Amino acid sequence: MTHAHYLARRAALAAHLGPHGIAIVPTAPVQQRNRDNDFQFRPDSYFHYLCGFNEPQAWLVIRGDGHSTLFCQPKDLEREIWDGIRLGPQAAPAALGVDAAFPVEQLDAELPGLLDGCDAVWFPFATHKGLETRVDQWLGNVRARARQGAVAPQRLCDLCAVLDEMRLFKDERELSTMRRAAQISAAAHIRAMQLSARMLRSGQPLFEYHLDAELLHAFRQHGSQYPAYPSIVAAGANACVLHYRADAGALRDGELVLIDAGCELDGYASDITRTFPANGRFSGPQRALYDLVLASQQAAVAATRAGARFNDPHEATLKVLAQGMLDLGLLDKNTLGSVDDVIANKNYFQFYMHRTSHWLGMDVHDCGAYTEPREPKASRILQANMVLTLEPGIYVRPAAGVPEAFHHIGIRIEDDAVVTADGCELISRGVPVDPDAIETLMRG
Repeated sequence: MTHAHYLARRAALAAHLGPHGIAIVPTAPVQQRNRDNDFQFRPDSYFHYLCGFNEPQAWLVIRGDGHSTLFCQPKDLEREIWDGIRLGPQAAPAALGVDAAFPVEQLDAELPGLLDGCDAVWFPFATHKGLETRVDQWLGNVRARARQGAVAPQRLCDLCAVLDEMRLFKDERELSTMRRAAQISAAAHIRAMQLSARMLRSGQPLFEYHLDAELLHAFRQHGSQYPAYPSIVAAGANACVLHYRADAGALRDGELVLIDAGCELDGYASDITRTFPANGRFSGPQRALYDLVLASQQAAVAATRAGARFNDPHEATLKVLAQGMLDLGLLDKNTLGSVDDVIANKNYFQFYMHRTSHWLGMDVHDCGAYTEPREPKASRILQANMVLTLEPGIYVRPAAGVPEAFHHIGIRIEDDAVVTADGCELISRGVPVDPDAIETLMRG
């Protein structure tokens, strides 16, 4: 992203604030991992969206007239020897395109002066612990100088509402980054599939962490900074646990493997799920359920286009899955009735208990309203350049009346879809979903 790109975002935000509004945006805090180590730092998504700065202990303040001020760590030779080079306040305006910069230690001293004369202060509600308290303190300092003519803002406004709407629509630079992230992730899935078949064919012991390591290697090898979320590598019955994490489960000949994994590239996430036979060959019952999930995803893809509702892909998925559950004997059509009855009574929930889609962007479950802004409780109308996932699944745990051939099978297929005027662009199909293509890939 360029200076101009971030400047345009800050200008668009300033227009929402009004001429006398002011926005305060902190980056993410450093999180301690254990006694003397921190987790790898990742900047707050709202903060990064507005300035692209990736150092910790930083704040961005934007006025309604477009003037922007950054507070960041000062230059410190001793700390930089240990932790890396800091940009510093002196270099920040030229490097980031902000109007002014101060050491972060001056935040409490400078904020009351910046707030003086504003009519509304905007900040992200319920996202940073203690932020509301700090805003109260700054406002208290302004009010304490009322007899000297200071005027404190009278309104507190949630900045998330404005930034969520801005981030919901991706521009071409963002989409280009997301396409590249999806390509990297797709290649990682392919490597994991092929490793699985290769190791089982050679008789080597194979565990979930082997495939997790292959994913991480591919992500970093191609320039991704991090996984977008902890990878799910679930062998056999573990695939029936929705948020299972890659662990030490053994991959066994004849069982399926579910991988839900995606990289983050330059602040943007990808999110792909594939389910495949560990040995490269689907069994009959596995193929029957896989074909059902794939058909339901195809229905979701067909329902995804500008002008449709966010719920439409989910409803299309449910119709296909519910019919398949009845046809395959997972649900008893003699007692539960028609597809419409199964959906109305949520009988499908035993085997499919999550939604089909979520927004995707800087966060893997990205921000943005799922209801239409001017239609309370109505599902959001999809528009071009929104990005969402399409991820139906089926998860069969042993239960009375459930055919034993399907026990412990968990299948999910997930792709990343950019909404277009007449449909959607699946940017994650660099890894196949067709079962025959998967088997061919794993033989290679």
